[in-house]
Amino acid sequence: MPDPRSDQPFVDAHHHFWDLDANPYPWLQGEEVKGFRYGDYSALKRNYLPADFARDTQGCAPALSVHVEAEWARASPVDETAWLTALAQRAGRPTALVAHAQLDRADAADILAAQAAFPMVRGIRQKPVTSATREGAARGLPGSMDDDRWRQGYALLARHGLSYDLQAPWWNLDQAAALARDFPATRIILNHTGLPADRSEAGLAGWRAAMAVLAAQPNAAVKISGLGLPGRPWTQADNVPVIRDAIAIFGADRCMFASNYPVDSLVADYGTILAGFQAAIAIYPHHEQRQLLHDNAVRIYRL
Repeated sequence: MPDPRSDQPFVDAHHHFWDLDANPYPWLQGEEVKGFRYGDYSALKRNYLPADFARDTQGCAPALSVHVEAEWARASPVDETAWLTALAQRAGRPTALVAHAQLDRADAADILAAQAAFPMVRGIRQKPVTSATREGAARGLPGSMDDDRWRQGYALLARHGLSYDLQAPWWNLDQAAALARDFPATRIILNHTGLPADRSEAGLAGWRAAMAVLAAQPNAAVKISGLGLPGRPWTQADNVPVIRDAIAIFGADRCMFASNYPVDSLVADYGTILAGFQAAIAIYPHHEQRQLLHDNAVRIYRL
């Protein structure tokens, strides 16, 4: 098993901080997310700040890190960016930010301009409307990647040089591929490996086919994270084959390591997730291992 304490530098391309005493996160402060993919998430309802991240990554800390918006109250997304910028100035982490903007809101242009004015901001994440199940997957839903108004907001990303972090289940990746094709100047960064929760043979076959459709677009990349399964610990037996499939589909130059901490602390400690990724990529040449752990994230997020 690879040693997560090795000296090879790496980037954590997806993690979160929150201060529940000072800031508004409805999903952690009373509202409940129905169908949360790891089940009970009550253990996350506590402050998670750079000191907590340092504790969890002791001996295996990333050289650089990317904070992804953590569902701060949607009325004031720029406030999260201002808070994180001040936090980074004090604590030295995170390195860069993926901020939030509701792309189909009337004020999307103003919010995007305000977010882009922060030097640490590299991209935007806004979860589009998606289908809850593979069987119910539909095109053209309001607020989805097909929606004209939503796409008008998306078109503004290129103006600011911003990438787009996409969180969507794999059965909606045909929409993502069309989005990437129609807006080639904007990079799409797929979150959480396309959410391959169904590990049946048929489920994985569907996931691989959908990932290949998106990977055919050269402006698409993927963060390998969020691979935990509800009710069971994170294991290499479960996840190394999925990691290798994702890399085989997208190529070693378009995949990145990410922890999704502290959310994935529900299924594993940080060292277990990192060591699992290291084990998965041990079959690749050293230069590709460095791409997967470090160089791709530095290039894609301009760190």
